[in-house]
Amino acid sequence: MASFNQVILIGNLTRDPELRVSPKGTSVCSFGVAVNRSFKDESGNTREEVSFLDIEAWGKPGETIAKYLSKGRPIFLQGRLKQDSWEDKRQKRNKIVIILETFQFLGARADNKALDDDRAVPL
Repeated sequence: MASFNQVILIGNLTRDPELRVSPKGTSVCSFGVAVNRSFKDESGNTREEVSFLDIEAWGKPGETIAKYLSKGRPIFLQGRLKQDSWEDKRQKRNKIVIILETFQFLGARADNKALDDDRAVPL
């Protein structure tokens, strides 16, 4: 059976990246991205829909994102979907996160200089 799992997004960070280290010593960066979609509703009015997505970036890409990006900054990213499952005290829970595979910085730094590391970073 064939399958395909790929996500491509351009959005803005919803919070500052959080960098931590796994028990095996691998860096992992967690952050959120907001993605907007504009459309016309049935009455012809333009509406906007926002999706908030959780992203995980492992290894060097995660370290780079944590170093250079902050809340509100735009990013282009490519990754795959991963479903996490766990049980809390009341029920079984599920959450889908995007595991980052490549990314590219967009825009300029706050001081209007281009980012030094402005290129796609493979995982």
